[in-house]
Amino acid sequence: MGARKRISAEKRKEALKTMYFARLRNVPTSPRKMRLVVDMVRGMEVYRALGVLKFSNKEAAVRVEKLLRSAIANWEQKNERKAEAGELYISLISVDCATTLKRMRPAPQGRGYRIRKRSNHVTLFVDTLSKNDSQN
Repeated sequence: MGARKRISAEKRKEALKTMYFARLRNVPTSPRKMRLVVDMVRGMEVYRALGVLKFSNKEAAVRVEKLLRSAIANWEQKNERKAEAGELYISLISVDCATTLKRMRPAPQGRGYRIRKRSNHVTLFVDTLSKNDSQN
């Protein structure tokens, strides 16, 4: 690896040390279905978002709830204290496409229809409200 790439990679790693996040990779749900759930909680306070996800009927909500609990635990681990109610919020949450499994389904007259089994990656960042207020 060249010096320029190594320096920029080190800067990226240092920036991630100050952020609190969790990633969920290769979820066997289509990104479109996952985005419906993610849009419900984007920008919310974390404990309110946990309540919304707990009572959602979507299957993807269970996975996002577990991911949010992981991000909260990461924040608590780095700060060495428990998160208080109203302190944390979801600063950024994104759903990206992952690999697509391509399968064939028999169709009439000797043809085959392609089935695309999509999957996705979810990245969730949490942040404190006081940190956000000082920046604005």
